[in-house]
Amino acid sequence: MIVQELRKVFIKDLEKLKEEISLYKDELSLWKVEKEITNSAGNLCLHLVGNLKHFIGATMGKTDYVRNRDQEFSLKNVPQKELVRMVEETIDVVGNVLSNVKDEQLKEEYPLLVFKEKTSKGYFLFHLVGHLGYHLGQINYHRRLVVVKY
Repeated sequence: MIVQELRKVFIKDLEKLKEEISLYKDELSLWKVEKEITNSAGNLCLHLVGNLKHFIGATMGKTDYVRNRDQEFSLKNVPQKELVRMVEETIDVVGNVLSNVKDEQLKEEYPLLVFKEKTSKGYFLFHLVGHLGYHLGQINYHRRLVVVKY
């Protein structure tokens, strides 16, 4: 039950990410940065896609995805439609992988050492939900700032 509830939250937030990216009036606004805002919505979207396809898709689901974290922040001007397509693909990956995870597996050790100490799969999935929500909020705020200013 817990895994399927986590799955619902991931999908809900990824659908919201898709909506946020789609709400930008023009593609240039997706990539704007200024002053203390160092990450554009486009780069945060790429980061979330890479993060989830790596930590859930490749690590837990054994997909063939290979992450390039540096590119998540260095790529620019990826078309809005392509970002949306990438989010849709991530929804499928996360949904499919978590559909095959059982609650008792949450106690198992997560296969990668991400923090200073090893964690359980359950702990790490909750971390990833928080990470997604954090950056989703940043994208929402960025979009509203860009709409007001430009």
